[in-house]
Amino acid sequence: MSEQGFVIVGASFAGAKAAETLRAEGFDGRVVLVGEESDLPYERPPLSKGYLLGNDPRESAFPHDAAWYADQRVELLLGHAATAVDRASKTVALADGSSVGYDKLLLATGSRVRRLDLPGADLPHVRYLRRIEESEALKAAFAERPRVVVVGAGWIGLETAAAARTAGCEVTVVELDTLPLRRVLGDEVAAVFRDLHTDHGVAFRFGVKTREIRPDGVVLETGEELPAGLVVVGVGIQPNVELAGAAGLAVDNGVVTDAGLRTSDPDIYACGDVASWEHPGLKRHLRVEHWANALNGGPAAAKAMLGRDVTYDPVPYFFTDQYDLGMEFAGWFEPGGYERVVFRGDPATREFVAFWTAGGQVLAGMNVNVWDVTDDIQAIVRAGWAGTTVDTDRLTDPDVPLADLHA
Repeated sequence: MSEQGFVIVGASFAGAKAAETLRAEGFDGRVVLVGEESDLPYERPPLSKGYLLGNDPRESAFPHDAAWYADQRVELLLGHAATAVDRASKTVALADGSSVGYDKLLLATGSRVRRLDLPGADLPHVRYLRRIEESEALKAAFAERPRVVVVGAGWIGLETAAAARTAGCEVTVVELDTLPLRRVLGDEVAAVFRDLHTDHGVAFRFGVKTREIRPDGVVLETGEELPAGLVVVGVGIQPNVELAGAAGLAVDNGVVTDAGLRTSDPDIYACGDVASWEHPGLKRHLRVEHWANALNGGPAAAKAMLGRDVTYDPVPYFFTDQYDLGMEFAGWFEPGGYERVVFRGDPATREFVAFWTAGGQVLAGMNVNVWDVTDDIQAIVRAGWAGTTVDTDRLTDPDVPLADLHA
């Protein structure tokens, strides 16, 4: 190994976990972590959950403090955007004109928010949520109790709506689809989240586009004007693939990798939001934008960079906390790619487990205000991916232990 060592582009949670794993696995060479943001690597869930709500301190978002990076001899190049990767010379060019060489390179460049393209979208009271300073700005704005319009009823839109309502703001959510989260959860479970928010005083406008944003509100395509002192936009994210694409790496809805997170260049790896990896269990490429993929993908990529035999095949997992509802989801299916949703418990009580099935096989499961069942749900999902069918009557019977359904 030369003195160049390992370079991680993306001072993200995934990047931090990769650096941590390199040291834990005994790598003693140079480790450089390059990040466009000036903050230390942090986790993103607190930005729309505990930290935004004011329940958790700022420090809770950071997996390590500055002393940890110094102790572990991880070089931090923060506030330094990577502008190019030269695969021939094995160097990464930075925006300040400097460069850093690598023996192995990990791309953990993450994603950025999709922005609205309509009149008024650049007004100062239009906010997005991706970075920690944006969470801080939203928290401060909510404290003033403005009327809030949220554009987009995905996970970020709903979590920010819940935080705004908890702060005492009047909230209206505008969504092009007919229900919140319908594309990812289907009608049956999406209705649970609609009812949760309406019960807490959120108003919805479904099936309508935003036409214009004005200093005092939002105008819909129907002509309706919604008063707003604050507009929060949550219309999705897109992977930061430009660096990889310009370097000639394979890109297709993310940086394409094999099951070991290796790109089309054997010395370059990718993980986290930006990676579209070959998932052995699903037998397809998959790109996942949730926290658990950073938590697990960074370490997997680090081990692969060290020459370990890595097969990255997690059951995709995410969670949300909104008002008094806590949820964990495990599994994956294409939008609309299931036949039935079956429930263990009554969804009207908001204490249940839902299973998405096709051909008698479980594709995904969600536990809502039911705890310590995630491992069993993931095992049932893995069995379903492998072709095992389940008896629906037993699946929905709360007297049948979930462990008995994958034994």
